[in-house]
Amino acid sequence: MKLGILSRSPKCYSTRRLREAALSRGHRARVLDTLKFSIDLQQGEPDLFYRGKRLSEYDAVLPRIGASITYYGTAVIRQFEQMDVFTPNTSIGVSNSRDKLRSMQILARHHIGIPATTFVKDRSDVLPAIQRVGGSPVIIKLLEGTQGVGVILAENEKTAESIIETLQSTRQNVLLQKFVAESKGRDIRALVVGDQVVAAMRRVAQGSEFRSNVHRGGRTEQVELDEQYRETAVRAAQIMGLRVAGVDMLEGANGPQLMEVNSSPGLEGIETTTQLDVAGAIIDYIAAQVDFPELDVRQRLTVSRGYGVTELHIPEGSEYIGRTILESGLRERDINVLTLNRGTTVIPNPKPSRDLQAGDRLLCFGRLESMRDLIPARARRARRPKVKELPSDASHESPASS
Repeated sequence: MKLGILSRSPKCYSTRRLREAALSRGHRARVLDTLKFSIDLQQGEPDLFYRGKRLSEYDAVLPRIGASITYYGTAVIRQFEQMDVFTPNTSIGVSNSRDKLRSMQILARHHIGIPATTFVKDRSDVLPAIQRVGGSPVIIKLLEGTQGVGVILAENEKTAESIIETLQSTRQNVLLQKFVAESKGRDIRALVVGDQVVAAMRRVAQGSEFRSNVHRGGRTEQVELDEQYRETAVRAAQIMGLRVAGVDMLEGANGPQLMEVNSSPGLEGIETTTQLDVAGAIIDYIAAQVDFPELDVRQRLTVSRGYGVTELHIPEGSEYIGRTILESGLRERDINVLTLNRGTTVIPNPKPSRDLQAGDRLLCFGRLESMRDLIPARARRARRPKVKELPSDASHESPASS
């Protein structure tokens, strides 16, 4: 396998370990400076140049994109995707993970624990928003902060209001988030590779510091995660479109509370704490998946006129409840079920004999007109704007009168 590691810091611990792990396994690996690429776009031939020369062929790339170059970095990853080069972390996944609001919006749709979070712009909305997340103390977060920078604990409502007003005056966007007091300055970092957690550590804040980040002086210790924490970490990474991720969770009274999904997790802290070859696990995963490059499924499937991808819901009282997928008649209507979502379970390529239940969500590809007929009329009306009829003499009006 020929691997490109996208990184601006070839000598940093994580990049160096990944390259060493690849070389020790007999792969070819090169660190590529993300900002040295030129993206060429021609009809049917997406291409990349590196330091002024056409880039040779690579089997896979592993992005290590810093927050300050997210826009250009994701553009480079996207170009590799268009060239059918495998990447464990998609361009969309990296973009989503960098924006705390966007990532929370995506995760909130799924059955996964997250602290109560709100986003406000108007000053008059601040105090009601604090009450909605459980009252003070409250956590205030900059949308694009990293390593604990831009995370503030406000002890009371007046302090929170003042901090938010100050940050907004400098055109900073901030989130308000419930303070999970029972976590007691501790959090869990789970390193997800593919569909499993390969290493985990607990980070503990020191002294009066409530942030447990290692960069803030936090202490680390190895931890064995139970099934609930492992499943939450893996599902969060997959929902975000990441196959290599650091998932940060608080230990809440009701189970894991997801804080953040990091698309470029540092390896030094977790390898030192656990004494595990995390870099090697990442390289082994990439080597096993290299023949399956990431595809933009919607982009590929919607090029046929009249066909597309959508999600169909099976509500309470539906005539489809109790029927199998075969008996539903979807296939006869030119609709293929790609995945079936049932609660927190995702069933890929479900068998025709699978029974349908209330609450099921079917990701389908097929004829748009056929799928539109399956959306309840009330939902269709709610989504479609009303179209006013033109006056009967509209066609006789002159351009000057319009």
